[in-house]
Amino acid sequence: MRRIGSLEVSVVGVGCNNFGGRIDADETKAVVDAAIDAGINYFDTAEMYTNGVSEELLGRALGDRRGDVLLATKWGHTRDLAEGERGGDPAQIRSRLEASLRRLGTEYVDHFQMHRPDPETPIAETLGCLAELRDEGTIREIGCTAFSADQLREAHAVAADTGLAAWPSIQNHYSVLTRDPEHDGVFDACRDLGVAFVPFFPLESGLLTGKYRLGEERPAGSRLAAWGERAGQFIDDERLRVVEQLIEWSGDHGHELLDLAISWHTSHPLIASVIAGATRPSQIEANVAAAGWQLTDAERTEVDAIVEPVTGR
Repeated sequence: MRRIGSLEVSVVGVGCNNFGGRIDADETKAVVDAAIDAGINYFDTAEMYTNGVSEELLGRALGDRRGDVLLATKWGHTRDLAEGERGGDPAQIRSRLEASLRRLGTEYVDHFQMHRPDPETPIAETLGCLAELRDEGTIREIGCTAFSADQLREAHAVAADTGLAAWPSIQNHYSVLTRDPEHDGVFDACRDLGVAFVPFFPLESGLLTGKYRLGEERPAGSRLAAWGERAGQFIDDERLRVVEQLIEWSGDHGHELLDLAISWHTSHPLIASVIAGATRPSQIEANVAAAGWQLTDAERTEVDAIVEPVTGR
């Protein structure tokens, strides 16, 4: 267990963007049941995931176990806003929270995250509205997603000046193969400000599970097979060549690639929870089992050398 502000979250969580899309209600319940049985308490969804169906199926799957878990959802992605709408606008925040609460079938959200920055709305207005919602009991903690280091630092400076609570967490893209937070200032800001980091795409949409191999067809029904051209941001021959080397390196250390992909995060002190997606209970079990490898600094350096062709570091 680790902390996001006042919340104690399981170091392995569940990313819920498959719910209502790649899996139906019954399959969603099976994944949720397996996660709770495995000791996972942190479930991350968003209003835009399958147009709100993810929230609906998650709330339905939890039923009377709502109080046993922490629900994280997100609002205000730019792709989910109509022309003229601003994600940080207090009126938008309130209306979107109300809609999420209805879909989730709950009276409060544990972790309410801003899905994209809003450069048009003063951050003090956004943080002020969120403070009101916390006082009203409809949210417990807040967070931001896809913020830069400068945006994170600015929000904390404004919060200090106004007496408001700042972001206790940030959710950005990070994995063994995507290392931007290490060199764009985000990890430095997290260390300086005491902000927890939650990686999205920690398994690179399945590329780091070992199911995709160099020279082989993408498995039928897999996400990167279904995505077509969109999958290009995650998979190409250069990345697959690196994956082959990572598979070999992991095997030499007595582990699978998934062990490396998950433990890369769980052995990092800034990371609070690895929100890997799952479509089957067996994937939940594998994700939890993979989290026990405490990578040494020397091992991380060896991995850095292997992935340098795709990370540039």
